[in-house]
Amino acid sequence: MVIGIAGTNGAGKGTVVKYLVKQKGFVHYSVRKYIEKEIIRRGMPVNRNSMNIVGNDMRAKYGFDYWDNLIFEDAHKNGHENIIIESLRNLASAKKLKEQGVFIWAVDADKETRYERAVLRGSDTDKVSFEEFYAQEEREVAQTGIHDMNVHAVMAMADVTLTNNGTPEELFAQVEAALKNHE
Repeated sequence: MVIGIAGTNGAGKGTVVKYLVKQKGFVHYSVRKYIEKEIIRRGMPVNRNSMNIVGNDMRAKYGFDYWDNLIFEDAHKNGHENIIIESLRNLASAKKLKEQGVFIWAVDADKETRYERAVLRGSDTDKVSFEEFYAQEEREVAQTGIHDMNVHAVMAMADVTLTNNGTPEELFAQVEAALKNHE
């Protein structure tokens, strides 16, 4: 089974991934990690702006499914069948994945809750004010080019939407219900 996770920043995509890896034996593939490698190779700062630029640039040069193809190559090479891909942000890519039988899950939460989680997470891309957090999100959620990010459009086509405003246990119950729907 292959699950692709889409969602807003700080919504809990990583929490869902960790649960599926630990409790269900999935193997985690992060689009972000692939993009970060390219950012570092280019000598750019690792931040959300660079993520956006490099992610879109590589899709424009090599196709909207460039990152997905790298992930599937690695998964195949490593013999992984039950994988979770974090985080889907391009609509054309998500549509193609869905056509290939990938289940698309969306994770969302209230904006203030997401910002607090992002700050606590403390990654290089999360060290921003609430205003910058909001501005970054606005740039990522509704771009219109085929190679651009459009998180909201990907979330709108999801097979399942998980709302993460409560406890981890409440989120995990939603994950279990979603898995039952895909059996």
